[in-house]
Amino acid sequence: MDLEDTRKIARKYALKNAIDYGKAKESVVVNKLLSIDPGLKSEIKALYKVAMGVCTEVNALSRGELEAEYSQYSEEFKSLDLEKAEKSSRPNFNIDGAELTKMVTRFAPEPSGYMHLGHAKPVILSNELKKLYEGKIYLYFDDTNPEKEKQEYVDSFKKDLSWLGITFDKEYYASDNIERMYGYSFNLIDSGNAYICECSAEEIKKNRFDGKACSHRERRTDENRALFQKMINGGYGEGEVLLRLKGEMKANNTSMRDPSLVRVKKSSHYRQGQKYSAWPNYDLNTPIMDSINGVTDIIRSKEYELRDELYYRILDLLSLRKPRIHEIGRFKIANNLTSKRKINALIKDGEVSGYDDLRLVTMMALKRRGILPDAITSLMLKFGISKTESITKLDSLLAENRKFIEPNAKRLFMVRDPVKLRVNGLNGKEEVSLKLHPHSDLGSRTYVLSNDFLISSADASALKARSRVRLKDAITIEVKEKSNNGILAAIVTGDAAQKIHWVNSGNYIKCKILLIGDLLNGEEFDPESMRVYEGYAESYVSNLEEGESIQFEREGFFNLENKKDLSFVSI
Repeated sequence: MDLEDTRKIARKYALKNAIDYGKAKESVVVNKLLSIDPGLKSEIKALYKVAMGVCTEVNALSRGELEAEYSQYSEEFKSLDLEKAEKSSRPNFNIDGAELTKMVTRFAPEPSGYMHLGHAKPVILSNELKKLYEGKIYLYFDDTNPEKEKQEYVDSFKKDLSWLGITFDKEYYASDNIERMYGYSFNLIDSGNAYICECSAEEIKKNRFDGKACSHRERRTDENRALFQKMINGGYGEGEVLLRLKGEMKANNTSMRDPSLVRVKKSSHYRQGQKYSAWPNYDLNTPIMDSINGVTDIIRSKEYELRDELYYRILDLLSLRKPRIHEIGRFKIANNLTSKRKINALIKDGEVSGYDDLRLVTMMALKRRGILPDAITSLMLKFGISKTESITKLDSLLAENRKFIEPNAKRLFMVRDPVKLRVNGLNGKEEVSLKLHPHSDLGSRTYVLSNDFLISSADASALKARSRVRLKDAITIEVKEKSNNGILAAIVTGDAAQKIHWVNSGNYIKCKILLIGDLLNGEEFDPESMRVYEGYAESYVSNLEEGESIQFEREGFFNLENKKDLSFVSI
């Protein structure tokens, strides 16, 4: 490559790096260049000089300028990203022993809160397995914790999963199978592998820590059966008894130190009411429900890894078929929250408005903000089935989102912090037609120009007497005079190197601009996480549909979150 070709390619990858991560890095650009032409290693110093130059130029661009220049490469990079995702993710989906058309996966949320990005990763990966192996995916609600679960959460999960485009082949509930769990519990008692324990919670905790068995462990089978039946019949209060598995009290894996299987809960259940008071827990329900429903492969967070031994022990003791388990690293968004307790505290303090607050990463918040399901899916597939914990910034999701919305996002003008500009020479008959997208055929909008404009204060401050500037896609002007009241200019012929966006008197409308940042600064809520500005957008915005994503040129991408008050939220 000659120097000019090198510089052009370097700038292209610098633009890509800045779009994806907010800033172009010379080392990334150099590595890209070397991957294209390894022979450039002999000119590494010159290469770094070129990369440093283009990165400095690219990092000086406004977001709008960056996106406008990047748009010429967006389709090329979209294809490359899809190819990369295909190569990097799909090999990780190869499952030893899996057979085409016989794969059955499941997603097993507990309906004790709203769906968020952390839930999205396992269900999207499970759905990908279904598609790759032409199998099935089931929706299983693990709902045996009556004081925490609600029908509202079930409905919300189903709505969000539908929005993500995931269709399930079967839906079932742990709470509809309580009596079946009782039957399996009696089997464990009869085989000498489970017993009723009447120790206090403190005693159980201490004995587990010490690796010491309690006296109840040696109860006779008939006594355990009678006590468990009493437990089923409602004869005990909360915390008085537990059905526990006989594991190994000296096991290094503390999950095997006689874990609890069934406990007493007196709260009314959203689905079963007061029908039951003895409630099987996750460790008993899940392996049995997976096995009897024909699930072959399970994707779940590696935080459950120590419980795999218990999962398989229960199935072995009950002579039930064993599915394959595939652990994945948890997915976290840096500087954000998914904890219901912590979000509730922010809601109580009035810091966020609710679970659909635009700064959160719940599905309902992301949908409201203008994030597309395809963007969420694309991001999750990049991580594949790996135990590596996925910690990323929200910018990564926003970058994915922009790839999908850019081809159909209308380009419009909006001015913040406006300065008045009067242009002499317009007679009220000058008409301009502005394309709604530089590359896609989205049509155009037409305005008749008056003498009075608004431009941004940042652009106005850079103008001096006799400066020539192009009001983008409209007219070229020359500044005649600047004062505290604004700028006076006149139309001139020709073009100008500098182009600025504008709105014209009679053709603009006030709107609200919401700029969203990270919810947290370190561990604390950031009061600057959402900043609200007044904007002046061209009147075409009144034609937009609520939920439509557009680009305000030189400002960035936004979603019309509320048409009534013309609120645009940054995406």
